[in-house]
Amino acid sequence: MALRSAGSGKVSRGPVHHPLFARFYARMSVNAETRMGMGGIRDRLLSGLSGRVIEIGAGNGLNFTHYPSAVSEVVAIEPERLLRRLAVESALRAEVPVDVVPGTAEALPVKSEAFDAVVLSLVLCSVRDVPRALGEVRRVLRPGGAVRFFEHGRGGGRAMLLTQRALDRTVWPLVSGGCHVSRDPVAALREAGFELGPCRRVMMPENGPVLPSSYCVLGTAWRPTEERPV
Repeated sequence: MALRSAGSGKVSRGPVHHPLFARFYARMSVNAETRMGMGGIRDRLLSGLSGRVIEIGAGNGLNFTHYPSAVSEVVAIEPERLLRRLAVESALRAEVPVDVVPGTAEALPVKSEAFDAVVLSLVLCSVRDVPRALGEVRRVLRPGGAVRFFEHGRGGGRAMLLTQRALDRTVWPLVSGGCHVSRDPVAALREAGFELGPCRRVMMPENGPVLPSSYCVLGTAWRPTEERPV
């Protein structure tokens, strides 16, 4: 089972270290709560959850205060050291118990079928191996458990798609902590064997310039109760 670290203030050395991007992301994400409507997105992402939840790629922990009281525990995985330290601070302000744990999406340090829900929030863009990470999501989620996701990825017309692919092959991952803008999170979940539920396309920011990272999707998927090979 994951270690309980939210109350200790101690942060272990992790396998991911993007200090410049982490500082930028921490500032930008706080501003996005109100200016870009991310607070409302987090409410919709987490509404109705209950039981034990694992959040993969928790960043600086801005989701923590949005979890409903029916959630009995959140295990929050974050590989980047600075963001994990900020997440520990955010966990202390949460109304539900939160464990902040070092680890990567491709090798989650928790038992199989231990969680009622998995939360993926702007994380599939930056994991090193998406199929392996989603295989881990299947492993730790109980049969019938839910995946709540808010991710950005490919979108727009032909010119934007070409731009996204070009950015992914060149500068974007280097300057944005390994992020990619041309991945397709919905297709990746489907290929990993999850049953897709309702999905809503969201532009972020909703009112403002259209960026290569603006094309988002908010939705739910489930681990089937009867597994099939993937």
